Amino acid sequence: MSKKMLLFSGQGSQYVGMGKELYDSCEGAKAVAKTACEVLGYDICKIMFEGPEQELNKTVNSQPAIMLCSLMAFEAAKEKGLDFDGVAGHSLGEYAAMVASGIVSAKGGFELIKARAEAMQKAAEANSGAMYAIIGPTPQEIEKACEDTDGYVVAVNYNSPVQTVIAGESAAAEAASKLISETSTAKRVKVVKLNVASAFHSKLMQSAADELGEFAKGVEFKAAQKEFYSNVLGEKLTDFGSMPELLSKHIVSPVRFTSELAQMQQAGYTDYIELGPGKVLTGLVKKTLDGVTAVNIENADSLAKAFEHD
Repeated sequence: MSKKMLLFSGQGSQYVGMGKELYDSCEGAKAVAKTACEVLGYDICKIMFEGPEQELNKTVNSQPAIMLCSLMAFEAAKEKGLDFDGVAGHSLGEYAAMVASGIVSAKGGFELIKARAEAMQKAAEANSGAMYAIIGPTPQEIEKACEDTDGYVVAVNYNSPVQTVIAGESAAAEAASKLISETSTAKRVKVVKLNVASAFHSKLMQSAADELGEFAKGVEFKAAQKEFYSNVLGEKLTDFGSMPELLSKHIVSPVRFTSELAQMQQAGYTDYIELGPGKVLTGLVKKTLDGVTAVNIENADSLAKAFEHD
């Protein structure tokens, strides 16, 4: 019997107008948006739907906005009869996954993402950093280039066998990207600077990790009702007794998404649905796993397509 995995989008996938169709057509989406605005203390929907882009791209807004769009897609899919066996998220997508799997309530999830976004915004303003997606070379080749670069830069997102994200001090991250482009043995090398405020999942975010860890001690966590896969572990999480520590570690640890996907396939997952803005995770699944299906849900059109054959 095939198993269905829900994937939740990460930072950098935001765009002005995301989630508007879902909000307009789904009562569950409106309800989760109301919760988000109440927790945040401002109208995040207005920023999501109307922009401006510069405001949406601020970490303090983009993180809750992406989470909200993802959960609105989740609510709309549930209205269509969505059933699923497991959840996972890429970076901040893990927070939407926690809500979907019952680890935290929607209110608790938005309280956490508000604290996380504010802490990371402060850390980003205090520590100039950058992130680059490197497409083509192997993770090992990229790790070696980072080691050979002066300054602080490390591999932080293992997205697919041919896509790894590096992060670190701005000059070092740029230099490592250039070194990889010049020395890689890959047939094709593509370097993309990411639309983020600093070097996420690196030690430049340690102050944010400490701050979130303390905040999370006041949030109620429960065991997941569906299988939950962890970026930090690169596999299924089974112990939910130390979530504050795990969420703190998550901010400064690599995202082991490739390992997660391999573990999911081994566990029998054949159908993958990405919920939230963009199709990044859908693309990563298709590039990494053979013999599986992957679709995204981010608006009314993609929602209808996802349920055409169900």
